[in-house]
Amino acid sequence: MIHSPPLDGPHSDAPPSPGVASGPTPAASGRLQPQATSSARSAAAPGSGGRAATALPATLALAACGGGGSGGTTSTPLAFSPAVSETITRERAARFLIQAAFAATDAQIARVQTLGYSAWLDEQFAMPRSLSHWDWMDSKGYHVVANVDNFNGLENTLWRKLISSPDALRQRMTLALSEIFVVSLLGLPVSWRGFLAAGYVDLLEAQAFGNYRQLLQDVTLSPAMGVYLNMRGNQKANAATGRLPDENYAREVMQLFSIGLVELETDGTLKGGRAQETYNAQTIAQLARVFTGWDLDGLNRTEAGYTRRPMVNLPVRYDTDAKTVLGTSIAAGVPAAQALQMTLDTLAHHPNVAPFISRQLIQRLVSSAPSPAYVGRVAAVFNDNGQGQRGDFKAVIKAILLDEEARRDPSPADTTRGRLQEPMVRFIQWARTFSLGSPTDLWNIGSLSDPVTRLGQSPMRSPTVFNFFRPGYVPPNTELGKRGITAPEFDITDESTTVGWVNFAQTFVVSGVGETRPNYAAELALAADAAALVQRVAKLLAPDSLSVASQNLITQAVGALPAVTEANRLNRVYAAVLLVLAAPEYLVQA
Repeated sequence: MIHSPPLDGPHSDAPPSPGVASGPTPAASGRLQPQATSSARSAAAPGSGGRAATALPATLALAACGGGGSGGTTSTPLAFSPAVSETITRERAARFLIQAAFAATDAQIARVQTLGYSAWLDEQFAMPRSLSHWDWMDSKGYHVVANVDNFNGLENTLWRKLISSPDALRQRMTLALSEIFVVSLLGLPVSWRGFLAAGYVDLLEAQAFGNYRQLLQDVTLSPAMGVYLNMRGNQKANAATGRLPDENYAREVMQLFSIGLVELETDGTLKGGRAQETYNAQTIAQLARVFTGWDLDGLNRTEAGYTRRPMVNLPVRYDTDAKTVLGTSIAAGVPAAQALQMTLDTLAHHPNVAPFISRQLIQRLVSSAPSPAYVGRVAAVFNDNGQGQRGDFKAVIKAILLDEEARRDPSPADTTRGRLQEPMVRFIQWARTFSLGSPTDLWNIGSLSDPVTRLGQSPMRSPTVFNFFRPGYVPPNTELGKRGITAPEFDITDESTTVGWVNFAQTFVVSGVGETRPNYAAELALAADAAALVQRVAKLLAPDSLSVASQNLITQAVGALPAVTEANRLNRVYAAVLLVLAAPEYLVQA
């Protein structure tokens, strides 16, 4: 079972002591090898996830205006203004699509240029959902007793939709939600665990354009979350045996899914400029009593139907005594379902929710360290979509993606902007950019969690409920650390993962993964002209990010390869794509 530590005061995401790290060096084999990895790991400080951060030059400092700012200010919503950028160039459209839809293709770039940003978002909002993960697994024959205790078929369908589903914005938001409302495959020791996880991702997808309050309820009663954070089977206290209600979900629903650890201003800064706890041990104990009596609806080992049904309450296990949660009194005898509704209403309407959730969504879609003003503008829309509705994800998504900080052109003077793209998002971007296809429709990519030979990250495989990285992580021993700029993705970045990315890319760029294959037809047509080829790849993968010097260097390398035969020209394409994917200016994008 997954248990998080008890609340013992405000948890800090401050940087740990700097570690010492050495960079990768070329090996004689032609593949990169990590240097001094073991010593670097041993030097990594506690709280750094066992990884020593590699120092970055100041020119690669991430963007998104610092983490500071004065508290107590509430910014008015600021949507994208035509005055900021009157013409949607190909580069601007591509940058928008990388944020909103993982990747930019010629067709989608043209679509954004034709419709404009807002209308493109509306078109995506109106797009019907493709076949659900649960139904796809069922249709492919995975719903057999032989799979009752494994995840067969799950990763296939996760990659299927992330890479090929036309509703790219919905998939982008679903992945983002899966990294906030975390359920991990590493903590589902129950029958039909693959279908259980599939049902959970379907639940996130169903609310990706919906409402936060409904999502909070769906997550709370999800059988997957019930198993993962122990709400399933939770029982009222028994004085005779000394049994107490399990507090795991009670703690995490506050700490991670709603209000966070400390009181916040609307712009995400500390309320009153100092850390004040949002709850304490008594709050957790009271809330745990609300969550008693809930269990799986019809668990059995012959069919997986229970995995997509909400949990049900067993009255004999429910604590009917009076409770008080965050100032809301629940009288004795109030039924379990009503008490749950009252509690979730209280959590959803807490003033912390808007900045706490908004900032994390900005981080996943646009910028690792959004300015307080940016957070404040999005939080204001979260609180009221203009029609008096709170938690409207469509409005929040628009506020994030159309904000001036998201849409303004990169500038050399803007040295605190952007984000290090997390490995699985890079892979999805490459796959969508070059139309990775599965001839058999099996999408047998599998887990990419191995940090040496794969990505070091894979959907739904977070090591803990705290996701792959903390949203407040500041990498030590870097320019970012000196300036106190959050960069969560660096929490899973070290010599091994950096080298692993390049080594794995050498394989998938050429032949895909499993039976999947990319399509480089448009690039192959330009392969005789190295400069044109590299320019196209750079504009698709890293629009306005790759410097002229870097493009020239890559062009020289590609141009040095022969281009006589089609095989020669394909090698040029592979080299151009690989070298762009390996460039620091691709990995860290504004």
